[in-house]
Amino acid sequence: MTITIRAGSVLRQCMSASVLLALVLAAAAPCQAQANSGFAPAGWDAGVKLREAVDKNPDPAILEIDLVAKLAEVEVSPGLKVKAWTYDGGLPGPLIRAKVGNRVIVHFTNELREPTTVHWHGVRVPIEMDGVPNISQPEVKTGETFTYDFVVRDPGLFWYHPHVMSAAQVGFGLYGALQVDDPSDGVGIADELTLVLSDIGFDKRGDLESAESGGPAGQVFGREGQYVLVNGRQKPAIKARAGAWQRWRIVNTAKSRFFLLDMDGQPFTTIGTDGGLQEHPTEAGTVLITAGERLDVLVRPTGKPGSSLIVRAMLYNRGYGSVEYRDVEDLLTIEFSGEPPMKAQPAPKVARQITPPSTEGATRVPVMLTLPPAGPDGRSEFRVNGVPYWQAKPFMARLGETQIWTITNDTEWDHPFHLHGYYFLPLDEHDQPIHPLGWKDTLNIPMKTTAKFIVVFDERPGEWMFHCHILDHAEGGLMGTIAVGDVTPTEHAHGKRSGG
Repeated sequence: MTITIRAGSVLRQCMSASVLLALVLAAAAPCQAQANSGFAPAGWDAGVKLREAVDKNPDPAILEIDLVAKLAEVEVSPGLKVKAWTYDGGLPGPLIRAKVGNRVIVHFTNELREPTTVHWHGVRVPIEMDGVPNISQPEVKTGETFTYDFVVRDPGLFWYHPHVMSAAQVGFGLYGALQVDDPSDGVGIADELTLVLSDIGFDKRGDLESAESGGPAGQVFGREGQYVLVNGRQKPAIKARAGAWQRWRIVNTAKSRFFLLDMDGQPFTTIGTDGGLQEHPTEAGTVLITAGERLDVLVRPTGKPGSSLIVRAMLYNRGYGSVEYRDVEDLLTIEFSGEPPMKAQPAPKVARQITPPSTEGATRVPVMLTLPPAGPDGRSEFRVNGVPYWQAKPFMARLGETQIWTITNDTEWDHPFHLHGYYFLPLDEHDQPIHPLGWKDTLNIPMKTTAKFIVVFDERPGEWMFHCHILDHAEGGLMGTIAVGDVTPTEHAHGKRSGG
């Protein structure tokens, strides 16, 4: 059989196919570029953009940085400066941005006059990297260095701060965000912000407010700075196209302050919390983020072109003094461009499969938080199961053991309970997981209430801390440790320097 090939015809067909493909790609290119670059105006986030830590390792699987704790003068708004304790001279510290599975190496140097450490809040690190003095590592003294080296296994927003006299050092400015990205998370929103919420107190000369301000009453309340900051700035602004989706990853690094966020009643769609994406999104007109917590939210700010919208922190009662004679705080201004508003689009469908641990055979751990009347010297002492942390013995857990903690807050103050090293799932009063499921490491226990969670101590033996993340409360007694596995609890592990 003879096969005849008409070369000219094939060539014309190939050319036609090539032209058609080129036309299709050309038509798709603007859409693809728009999808990659988002819808916000150029420079939309310049007012809040965090400086990023510089990676000095060429290996894409390794993020290696230098980090220095030092004093520096920083400007929180035009003409308003404070002599703060900083990481790398800025407030907050640099955004450490990695991808899930990366090895993170941090060469830390202390140039402060006081010892310090770095704790990686929410990151499942080995115990040697947890940053708690006298338990996981020595204090890093003035002029000394310490190298933190760990793999980030979980996507999400985390943060870092000291664990030496934390109420003072965090309050003075030592905090920063660690963001672990997952390119396959399916969110697909290009206009993304990392927002570090905090506060700081200082006088007209820029001198920091004393960490002992207010005396014993200040410690019981949990001290708050008078200047409320977003990414180290007072009342910054961003630009937006009305009706366009944005993704905000938010961390509350304040040592005591809670943030009840309101965007003039416009909804927040929460897609994740401390341990990354949650089971499914939830929508609400306000969202509460307590000290130490993180939220991953989608927002679609709307308004007339050329107008503005203010994100505020509403009053929230976390105990006496938190709402009395207080004002709502303006946090962030959204300035709309002159472009016509975008047509309404549904939020991305973001879901995560989470399998709760079985409650069968779980060890029950009752925990009571109390605040007895002040002593003759006027000082108050928070207690866990009847004793402050400096008199407590560690809780115990076998490696692989599942425990259900029931925490009763018998005080007149909220307590955001933070557990080092492990995630847990909140339970209801019937031991059922609370939906949407979402892994937590910090859970607020409102005043005069009880909360439960289930946790599996599945790996990484060691002595792990837990504490209230109102750091004045932690240093006032609300702190303890859990000895996981066959370990000998550290002698004098509960000294004052391991506070917060």
